Amino acid sequence: MPTTTQNALKSIPAIFRAEHCMPDFVVHRMNQHYVTRIEQLLGGEHPHAWQPTPADAVFLAGNDYLCLAGERALVQAQVRALEHSQGELLMSAVYLQEGSAQQRLERKFAAFLGAEDGILTQSGWAANVGLVQALAGPGIPVYLDMQAHASLWEGVQSAGATPISFLHNDMEHLQRQLAKHGRGLIVVDSLYSTNGSLAPLEALVELAEHSGSILIVDESHSLGTHGPRGAGLVAQAGLSGRVHFRTASLAKAFAGRAGFISCSSHFKGYFLSESRPAIFSSCLLSHELAWFDAALDFVAAADERRAALHRITREVRAGLSTLGYHIDDGSEQIIALEAGVEPKTLALRKALERQGIYGAMFCAPATPKNRSLVRLTLNAGLSGEQLMQILAGCAAIREQVALESWSSTRRQRKLALV
Repeated sequence: MPTTTQNALKSIPAIFRAEHCMPDFVVHRMNQHYVTRIEQLLGGEHPHAWQPTPADAVFLAGNDYLCLAGERALVQAQVRALEHSQGELLMSAVYLQEGSAQQRLERKFAAFLGAEDGILTQSGWAANVGLVQALAGPGIPVYLDMQAHASLWEGVQSAGATPISFLHNDMEHLQRQLAKHGRGLIVVDSLYSTNGSLAPLEALVELAEHSGSILIVDESHSLGTHGPRGAGLVAQAGLSGRVHFRTASLAKAFAGRAGFISCSSHFKGYFLSESRPAIFSSCLLSHELAWFDAALDFVAAADERRAALHRITREVRAGLSTLGYHIDDGSEQIIALEAGVEPKTLALRKALERQGIYGAMFCAPATPKNRSLVRLTLNAGLSGEQLMQILAGCAAIREQVALESWSSTRRQRKLALV
């Protein structure tokens, strides 16, 4: 007699049947997601599914910090490139010759950062994975801040290197790890993407130099928003000549889709022959290059927008702290409302939505288990009325979301007693 599963499979059109006949090891993992997590833990609601966004909502889930996405001059630069395109050389960037449009833009970005040369990649993920994979290898220790971006951890795995974590921004712990395991790569974010905290760059440089290690700083969330003309926190600290490599996703303040690595011209030639993401990915298209060329000029001149972003950040952070939200782990435009376990965080996200505030829910693997949060990402275009809406909404929901029971609130109380 046919089983229930066999009967169910018969009802599926043949063209889709293979997709539903997964082996048990895949079914087990999918059940952990759909049954254990979504159905049992979250009551059938997906943590990343928003309700339709009303016109008067404040959307704080994007990374367009300087509000470039609809900038007319940038859009027109893309349109012109598309209109005058004579066809694209659709090939890996490793075959691009000296003087190509992409290589000219790489030099322009490098000059902006105060670097000798640079490499444009298809994404920030490709930049980080490709760079770590090209530098490390089996037996090489890679020291990662526990909050370093997932792409950096993925690069270690791709390289077959040895990941060694250190406590977030804890230089004493990093020093002990270096003394135990020896020189290698030290990998950090300059501005961390979950809570807006800043890395102690001067101390990191000194530890890298003392131990003979390479230092990689991911500037994805500080490039464009911080530093002279938006050149980032490494440049702001005067450390451009002492940090070996800077990487960035250009899908944040530059509002496009690409990544960048600062490097020497000598290293660039090696990287393009050794980095698998570089070798096996296509070069950027002409309209993408046109966008970034125009965006780079715009960002370099956007001091007023940077100042507005920092003013808005100070105002919102001060208001939330007054309301009892523990956000002191960070200081910049990324604000983490850490409720803790996923059901509480989902309730928080929905309560904010009812107030017209749309943030992004972060949970494992983006955060440690039971330290999930709603991330509010500020931008330079927020009006005074919108700031009032954010703070009024967060004030209104404190009892609904049981703020006093959050893991971050309990941590704040413990710190106050020390």
